[in-house]
Amino acid sequence: MDTKRPKKKKRKWLRITLIVVLLLLIGVGIYIYSVWNSLNNAVETMQQPIERETSKRDKTLSLNNKEPFSILMLGVDERDGDKGRSDTMIVVTVNPEKKSAKLLSIPRDTRTEIIGHGTTDKINHAYAFGGVAMAMDTVENFLDIPIDYYMQINMEGFQDIVNAVGGVTVNNDLDFTYEGVHFKKGTLTLNGEDALKFSRMRYDDPRGDFGRQLRQRMIIEAVVKKGASLNSLTNFHNIFEALGKNIKTDITFDEMVDIQANYKSAANNIEQLTITGTGQTINKVWYLIVDASEKTKIQNTLKEHLNIK
Repeated sequence: MDTKRPKKKKRKWLRITLIVVLLLLIGVGIYIYSVWNSLNNAVETMQQPIERETSKRDKTLSLNNKEPFSILMLGVDERDGDKGRSDTMIVVTVNPEKKSAKLLSIPRDTRTEIIGHGTTDKINHAYAFGGVAMAMDTVENFLDIPIDYYMQINMEGFQDIVNAVGGVTVNNDLDFTYEGVHFKKGTLTLNGEDALKFSRMRYDDPRGDFGRQLRQRMIIEAVVKKGASLNSLTNFHNIFEALGKNIKTDITFDEMVDIQANYKSAANNIEQLTITGTGQTINKVWYLIVDASEKTKIQNTLKEHLNIK
């Protein structure tokens, strides 16, 4: 009789263990579904397809075949009294075969032809004149490469994204004060409001717009790093909500899934590119003039990365 009791006890604990495991699996399944559903809803909110009459890509891009692609990132500052020029323009090219990505910051004052407007002006005016489509067409013409996608970030609302991930940490290389906040050299932990101020200052930076571009990239990279951490998963709803409110893109949810699956190795090798030029005042307006040799060098670098002959 005594020999049966341990078996009953063992079966009882086995049932309890199975029930706990089942409940955990159900809980994890609900959590994963909740995350997936929240992300899907956020992407739908971000969705804003763009109609373009021309494109330098002569055939349909295939993400399933892991073809290299490009994205134009536009940081648009839409404060009161601002016309909404794209103060930040970053072209990202991604090549999964080379397992690399290249980020090119285009200075806002770069003088170039504004495609579709019939003028030569600062490149960031393209967005003010014709929105995302004109900005994409102008950058495509300037770099002589196809621009496949865009991602527009509302810089004023970007502070919501920073706050959603719990703030960001950056390594500041310039001691300065901007709008009442002192940013010392070294490691800084910033909330959303301070991160926005940190990324806006340029007039007290000896590097001018190049310095501001550097700080903007630092904030964006810090947000991506923080948002991808496991600790941020508990706050996924606020993160996705902030993204949905402040980012617009023509990348679909399915394309995002393909990019994550087929191109993630490229994130391990990110190269920062810059454009150099000389300042020149034309009709009382200051421009950055990029000479032909510098432009050709940048164009060839990006074409090679996109496998364009």
